[in-house]
Amino acid sequence: MHIDHLDHLVLTVASIEASCAFYTRVMGMEKVVFGEGRVALSFGQQKINLHPHHAELRPHARVPQPGSADLCFIARTPLAEVIAHLDACGVPVLEGPVARTGATGPIRSVYFRDPDGNLIEVSNPA
Repeated sequence: MHIDHLDHLVLTVASIEASCAFYTRVMGMEKVVFGEGRVALSFGQQKINLHPHHAELRPHARVPQPGSADLCFIARTPLAEVIAHLDACGVPVLEGPVARTGATGPIRSVYFRDPDGNLIEVSNPA
């Protein structure tokens, strides 16, 4: 088997509305409604499907839980601008910029949390 790329991932969330508001306002993603009213957040060629806690679609993770994810996104926006945007949105930076290792090499990252407490890392290639 040869995996080419990630198509989508699923986040279990306490509130679809709060998650959509955060990811569209803070992260610049687009809310997409598909199927029979399902909701996703689209960016680039990927998406994040949102499942409401205690109403997850099957099949699902063994123990779906809001706030259990740790996600890293690569941004075209320079980190100084990312930090200024987070500040303007009232989102506290937990750490960064710091040097890390990404999937294809060195990156510089800032960390913050979404409404469910998921750890969000936004990075630029170093």
